[in-house]
Amino acid sequence: MRLLGSLVLLLFMIVFTPPYAIACFIAFPFMNAHRRYWMIAVWCRTIIRAARVLCGIRYRVIGAENLPDGPAVILSKHQSAWETLAFPALMPRPLCFVFKRELLYVPFFGWTMAMLKMIHIDRNKGPRAFVSVIRQGRERLADGSWVIMFPEGTRTPTGVTGVYKSGGARFAIATGAPVIPVAHDAGRVWPRNALIKRAGLVTLSIGPLIPTAGLDADTVNSRVAAWIEAEMRRLDPHAYATEATAPAARP
Repeated sequence: MRLLGSLVLLLFMIVFTPPYAIACFIAFPFMNAHRRYWMIAVWCRTIIRAARVLCGIRYRVIGAENLPDGPAVILSKHQSAWETLAFPALMPRPLCFVFKRELLYVPFFGWTMAMLKMIHIDRNKGPRAFVSVIRQGRERLADGSWVIMFPEGTRTPTGVTGVYKSGGARFAIATGAPVIPVAHDAGRVWPRNALIKRAGLVTLSIGPLIPTAGLDADTVNSRVAAWIEAEMRRLDPHAYATEATAPAARP
């Protein structure tokens, strides 16, 4: 049944995404950036609901009272594709993802992202790339959006602590925004690079706001890593019984 549900979900995404993207291309010229974002959020919400119906992937959100009424940078654990879909579906403000410029050329996905106000990194520019990210980020935060990053960079398997890079902390300090740390156990039900999904409950835990004023990047990064990893062990203790651990944070 797990295989069947996973295959049907994949088929649903393949069939549903291209016409929805075409609808976006038609509608976007008549919308402002925030309306475009919420139209994409509907697609994310639809996929999350389909995963619940077809694969039994349920979710709950705890700590929502920690979300601020103002600019913020979300730094989150990254285990699967589930959270990439869930954040736009569940967060109360538009989110700006930071991603490689090359993704803009991916059919449908990239084309749609190009019409949204996200933050693109052109890695060919070297050190100037981060300056561009800061500039774009300040504009997005001033426009009422939150910026989201995954400090481990890539998706980590359950029970593994990745290397927390300090780019997100440096970005938050440079823009003057506090950090929202987020932990979740989505990798248990939607493993990275796995076709077969598992039924189960995902807990998305939002931590207390971490201020950045007067702090250096290493301090902010260490606090983010410490909270997220402690919360991961509370959410999914069995996964960390035998840990495969990389250093928790690095500049």
